[in-house]
Amino acid sequence: MANAFPFLAFKLQGQATETTLISGVIGLYDEGKWEIALLVLLTTILIPLLQLLIMLYIYVPLKLNRIPWLLAPVFRFAGSLQPWSMMEVFLIGIIVAIVKLIGMAQIVPGLALWSFALLIVILAAAAANMDSRLVWDHVEYKQ
Repeated sequence: MANAFPFLAFKLQGQATETTLISGVIGLYDEGKWEIALLVLLTTILIPLLQLLIMLYIYVPLKLNRIPWLLAPVFRFAGSLQPWSMMEVFLIGIIVAIVKLIGMAQIVPGLALWSFALLIVILAAAAANMDSRLVWDHVEYKQ
C-alpha cells in the first residue's frame, strides 16, 4: 500500500501536488541524482520487499512443517539485507521535512505514509520475533 497510494499531498496557494515513493525516486533521477535515486529505491522499496518475500519463503513452510529449498543460504542472505533496509531513516527525513514545511504550506499525509510507518513497525516486530534457532534447528534436522 505504501507504494500504491499518495505519500504526501503538498498544498500551496490553491495548487496541490501529490507524491508517491516511486515518484520521489523518479524525481531524483530526473534531476540527475541517479545515485541517490538508486539508493532510495533500494533502501525503501526493493530491499524491504525482498525481506518480506524471504520471510514468507522461510517461515510459511516451517509453519507447515516443511523445509524450504536452500534454507540456510536464503536465511543468511536475509541477515545480510538487514543493514540495507533504511526505511526508518527515510521516515525520519520525511517527518523533518514535514515539520519544516508545515509553516509554508498545507501538508496532508497520505495513506501510503501511514502504511509505510506501519510496515516499519511490522518489520521490526517480525525481526524481533524471528527465532533464528528454529531455522537452524531445521537446517540441522535436514542434514
